[in-house]
Amino acid sequence: MIHQLQVPFLMNPEHSFSQLKLELPPAPKPLGVYKPCLLVDERWLYVSGHGTVQSDGSLIKGRIGADLTMEEGKLAARQVGLAILATIKENLGTLNRVKRVVKVLGMVNCTADFERHPYIINGCSELFAAVWGEDNGIGVRSAVGMGSLPDNIPVEIEALFELV
Repeated sequence: MIHQLQVPFLMNPEHSFSQLKLELPPAPKPLGVYKPCLLVDERWLYVSGHGTVQSDGSLIKGRIGADLTMEEGKLAARQVGLAILATIKENLGTLNRVKRVVKVLGMVNCTADFERHPYIINGCSELFAAVWGEDNGIGVRSAVGMGSLPDNIPVEIEALFELV
């Protein structure tokens, strides 16, 4: 009798993303003197700070705690995650080249008394966990408050990814 080899389930980020039925915005273009991402030694992808670019190219704007609620802020962070995914796809051709999320730095444009920065950045972190799975989609993270962000966007996020 021939036994079938049990192959462990392999995470396919492209398939996971398609199951989420979300739309990628256009990959943002630099608004200054920097690269949207930098590939180092074919193993590491550093992604510059991304903002809240929507599918039509417009930005979500406003300060959390004044113009936007926490839930709106969390959705804005998810939109930033989608912009990061768009940059990855534009530069690598596929999300499947990403092995794992290593580090996320989330910056929240909020009022001085706002204290729930991690909750806001969960919008991006939950997206990455859905795309790459909990083992590879959740890395180390910082979530900090800012007095302002460019163009009055509510969230800016930068990230580091390990590639296969």
